[in-house]
Amino acid sequence: MAAAAQMQGRVRGRAEAVMRQMETALLDGTWPAGTRLPAERVLAEQYGVARNTIREAIQRLAARGLLQSRRGAGVYVTDQLRAGIASPWGQLVADHPALRDDILEFRRVLEGATAYFAALRADTADLERIRTLMAELERSREADDKQTEAEADARLHDAIALASHNTMFLHLHTSVIGMLREHITINGKGLREQDDDASGLLLLQHRTLCDAICARRPEEARTAMQTHIDFVRSRVEQEDT
Repeated sequence: MAAAAQMQGRVRGRAEAVMRQMETALLDGTWPAGTRLPAERVLAEQYGVARNTIREAIQRLAARGLLQSRRGAGVYVTDQLRAGIASPWGQLVADHPALRDDILEFRRVLEGATAYFAALRADTADLERIRTLMAELERSREADDKQTEAEADARLHDAIALASHNTMFLHLHTSVIGMLREHITINGKGLREQDDDASGLLLLQHRTLCDAICARRPEEARTAMQTHIDFVRSRVEQEDT
């Protein structure tokens, strides 16, 4: 009886340890919302435990709403972490356009910091992702495809946040900035549709930003990001007057 209890306690302890590691993967962007988790066998090999330990850790995270098991399709990451901060803001932003200035002020601080730390901490994969998205932004601009250009713009900002390798910056970016993007009409696409000059200036700003990050110049990266946000803010103010 005592031996069985000890064994059960060790299994629970291993499941707890694995769950904490999986939580880290959820927080640091390794597994963003919508990601399908690797198979139990793969996770068991990765964490060096039995498959039943993985299964228990997944069940605990699913009970908290962080993972969702889909019959015949696997286990997926939910948007619970994002919704935890974002959900009350969604309706507020939709109902109060005057919040746009506060939003852009917040973006200036947050994204300036993500650009700074991305220049310091980005690894080879991060830099490749940033370069790829910048090239996609430039191709969309050449093709005058404003929708694709705006989407590449958004993904580029997400990639910079990921490259900061700061869990809180990434969480705030995905949960707040990502949510706001759904409700703010004055985003990249909106500015690009106003006039062609804006589109060209936005491309130049992003190129300057990416060059600073890839050259590992953090102060220049932060300044470039803040200059970009200031430009967006000035255009929003022009529209409001």
